[in-house]
Amino acid sequence: MAKGKTSVFFCQNCGYESSKWMGQCPACKEWNSFAEEPVLKSTKSVNRSTGSSKPTQLKEIKTDSSSRKTTGMEELDRVLGGGIVAGSLVLVGGDPGIGKSTLLLQVCRNLTSRQEKVLYISGEESLQQIKLRADRMGEFSESLMILCETNLEDIREAISRVQPSVVIIDSIQTMYNETVTSAPGSVSQVRESTGVLMQIAKGMGISIFIVGHVTKEGVVAGPRVLEHMVDTVLYFEGDRHAAYRILRGVKNRFGSTDEIGVFEMREDGLQEVENPSEFMLEGKPENASGSVVACSMEGTRPVLIEVQALVCHSNLAFPRRTADGADLNRVNLLMAVLEKRLGLHMSSCDAYVNIAGGIRMREPAVDLGIVMALISSFKDLVIDEKTIVFGEVGLSGEIRAVSMAEQRVMEAKKLGFENVILPEVCRKSLKKVTGIGITGVRTVSDLMRVMT
Repeated sequence: MAKGKTSVFFCQNCGYESSKWMGQCPACKEWNSFAEEPVLKSTKSVNRSTGSSKPTQLKEIKTDSSSRKTTGMEELDRVLGGGIVAGSLVLVGGDPGIGKSTLLLQVCRNLTSRQEKVLYISGEESLQQIKLRADRMGEFSESLMILCETNLEDIREAISRVQPSVVIIDSIQTMYNETVTSAPGSVSQVRESTGVLMQIAKGMGISIFIVGHVTKEGVVAGPRVLEHMVDTVLYFEGDRHAAYRILRGVKNRFGSTDEIGVFEMREDGLQEVENPSEFMLEGKPENASGSVVACSMEGTRPVLIEVQALVCHSNLAFPRRTADGADLNRVNLLMAVLEKRLGLHMSSCDAYVNIAGGIRMREPAVDLGIVMALISSFKDLVIDEKTIVFGEVGLSGEIRAVSMAEQRVMEAKKLGFENVILPEVCRKSLKKVTGIGITGVRTVSDLMRVMT
């Protein structure tokens, strides 16, 4: 039967397929996101053989605890859940120039130093460009092979011929499948190319890392279905012009998604930061109002961060509110709590909240730090630089308990802090801790009395 060439419309945000153009995507509610792409539909029926697949009992399936490969970078291994799983498909996303290719090339160097066979496939850079970047990092083993190719069929043949243990695809937006007529980087090409790579990873037991570009909204370019197809999604955060980089797991079928890895960009590549708390607190101002140190848990690791706030009288009809590193809606909520429960007239003030270091915190335990920074700036009170705070703030002004309080206190003690302000419920549950003062607060009114 002849194949008929047709066109369909895809949502560039979520990959929703429609036979006609729509102003708003019914799946993700995004406006003006539909684009027309040609596809090939075959009317030929497919004969499927029956009885080729046989179910297996769960108790008969054997697992190997030693199937993970360490990358040689403890920060990356932590985010991956303990190392690289054989047959896994990992998506690494981030802004251009933030260090995705550099990180993966360093992983290749560490793996090949243990005589692991690695194939690096680049669709954006030439062999000479990759060589220049590799020379800055040091010596590489002979077991690292480079291929500049974008045709998936040629890539499949190369993988079958080389039989590597790890494959790097840089990047998925440059790959194309000859069976799809749309241009590389389109929704159809990205989705079909990822499907082919997934078959290679699962069928051959090869671990594949995919580099994905991000849009201006910070999500991987192409359909969101791409994130559902892969096993693990890692995002690089941070300013490309700054020295620090934060690797965060968004999805992980083989481990936790709460862990983060902190790296510092240097001339010879990315360097691991063993103590992120100390790194985040570098350059903290002394005797300045509106600055307080808070503690957040990133997986099993406590991270100390500096919360900064600037509250000043506004001449605008609608005061300006901004938040960098924190949720703006949460900041507005906390300011409303302070105005209602403490009588602080912040509704006519501009407010700016910043989490220093470029890290983004989503845990409610940072609430108490934001509240203290706002009060400190509004009343021009200087908070002792040896004080650390954590706790969740409710709408009635109560300070609610948070998890892993003892780990947070021990991290503060290790870094030389002398006083901890925390929820009263957490103070009662703590074991006897010496060498650091502990102050429990029940409400924001108690917090105000402690500060003054």
